Amino acid sequence: MTALTTEDHLALCNALADAGNPADVYRAVERVLSQRLGFGLFTMLVRTPDGEQVRRVHTTDAQAYPLDGCKRMGPTPWGDLVLEHRQCYLARDAEGIRWAFPDHALIASLGLASAINVPVVAMGRVLGTINLLGAAGRYLDADIAVVRSVAPYLAAPFLREVDGGIQGASAR
Repeated sequence: MTALTTEDHLALCNALADAGNPADVYRAVERVLSQRLGFGLFTMLVRTPDGEQVRRVHTTDAQAYPLDGCKRMGPTPWGDLVLEHRQCYLARDAEGIRWAFPDHALIASLGLASAINVPVVAMGRVLGTINLLGAAGRYLDADIAVVRSVAPYLAAPFLREVDGGIQGASAR
């Protein structure tokens, strides 16, 4: 496991304190997770206030996974685990990807076959998820703790995305 350093935490604290919009914090989280764990694809999703839909608010591959409107989640085993029961999910291989994601063929076409999904939870409310995808076998159980350690830095930006905050939705 590659734990976050004090410098990583300070960078995230500074990004959160100085952010002009949520995207500034998202880029800081992306940098830290890229350095500590690496990924082939990194996205973040927020839930709509009714919890019925999710919206992609950050992506490292806008062609395959663009920032766009909301999509209905529907009941899925992954959604039940991550969004309803606030559990992290680790897909170690293509079978784990197929179990979790209806778009598993697109994921495979990008050469990705493992994933970590961590819910961002604040005051008991699941606001969204952090999603890292990599090659088969890329992630270990211990890596989940690294991703979980950045989740609190996303609570305020996700709340702003979900609830509109004082100044409305973020610029991208």
